[in-house]
Amino acid sequence: MSRRAAALLAGAALLAGCAVTPRYERPPVELPAAWRAQGAAAAAGVPAATDARWWRIYRDAALERLVDEALAHNTDLLVAAARVDEARALLGEAEAALQPGVDANLRPDRTRYSDRQAFPIPPGVPRDRNNIRATLNVSYEIDLWGRLRTAAQAARAELLAGEAARDTVRIALAAQVVQAYYALRALDAQLAATRRTLALREESLRLQRRRFDGGDLSAFDLRQLEAEAAAVRTQLPPLERDREVQEAALAVLLGRSPREIFDGTAVQGSLRPDDAEGPMLAPVVPVGLPSELLLQRPDLVEAEQRLVAANARVAVARSAYFPSISLTGFLGSESASLSNLFAGPAGIWQFAANASQPIFAGGRLEAQAGAAEARERAAIAQYQRAIQNAFREVREALAAQVRARSSFEAESERAAALRAALRLAQLRYEHGIASRLDAIDAERNLLAAEFARIDALRAQRAAVADLYRALGGGTR
Repeated sequence: MSRRAAALLAGAALLAGCAVTPRYERPPVELPAAWRAQGAAAAAGVPAATDARWWRIYRDAALERLVDEALAHNTDLLVAAARVDEARALLGEAEAALQPGVDANLRPDRTRYSDRQAFPIPPGVPRDRNNIRATLNVSYEIDLWGRLRTAAQAARAELLAGEAARDTVRIALAAQVVQAYYALRALDAQLAATRRTLALREESLRLQRRRFDGGDLSAFDLRQLEAEAAAVRTQLPPLERDREVQEAALAVLLGRSPREIFDGTAVQGSLRPDDAEGPMLAPVVPVGLPSELLLQRPDLVEAEQRLVAANARVAVARSAYFPSISLTGFLGSESASLSNLFAGPAGIWQFAANASQPIFAGGRLEAQAGAAEARERAAIAQYQRAIQNAFREVREALAAQVRARSSFEAESERAAALRAALRLAQLRYEHGIASRLDAIDAERNLLAAEFARIDALRAQRAAVADLYRALGGGTR
């Protein structure tokens, strides 16, 4: 090998060693060894906590159809998907910068020269001239310092972050649809219970009015009975209002049209009010899963990929201190007339190299590097905060579903006891031992207990959805 070749190889190796490359390391985080048990293990046949279509745990075909519809048409999810497409296009743009640029150029022009200039046109030379120039131009930046490669790595990390953000929206959307659906069913159940109670009160009031007309009931007792019936009737409008609001909110989640949202037809035929109370779900506990799996939660993946991108942007900013080397060239023809533009003597070409080294920029490069480093520090803090919030949400969700189950069981026992008390009160009234108001008081207590039981079941179902959302919605 000649000395000149050896010197070129040594120079190339030296320049390659000067390349600025990102050095990313995941920030250290102290994680718990495993999930703390907060209840019994999941029942047999229940989807695991890592099931991607976790809402099947409810075994409700109507709910599954609504979730699928929301995943296909929800506008927030469509926006997130569009942002992924944007990030993918930006990655393509960044990777294209690594390739040579080629373009074609055709420039015809006609020029008149002055005969009063410092160097007059020689006699016989026309003042008007035509010129046609056709070239194929090539440009290429030599990425010795890794600036373009690092920018492409940052764009790739932004794409991965965008995909994770879309998955986060998807998981949150499924949980919101589940919770809105069961909130609507709970309102239907409360409305049904209220209407049943109102029908009984009005039937009883009709009978008592007959007694009043026959002189067997005082006006005071009749007015109290009328007030009790009216008290039940006043509970209907707020429940009907809440149902309208909840149905409209669910319709928006489903991505329905404004007409369907306004007309209140978004979910007609999808609900089963007679089955609104339904069975209680078994608790979902991620037994045996290492807590490191939570780091695969989409929002944590997004936060880490934003950190990877910020780390790469630091390397891009630092590479601005090094020279920029580019190669340019063209190949084409130039002639005064189109007829001989591509004749042999009209051929032209050029090859050029350009090296530019920043010397003084008034502190601009230092400021850009400092800003990139500050953004990286912020991304580190955001990643750590995201992990903290994720584990907090899992802990809260694990506790909430167990507590919600306990509340439902207690409310069910209370409702059963009050149902038995109502039967006894009615028997006492029929045998003349107690007044009708005592029976009505028992009805009032039972209605309140049924409301609480329905709401406790809704809360338990919502808590299960919150836990799946906190765990990352299963595998993707």
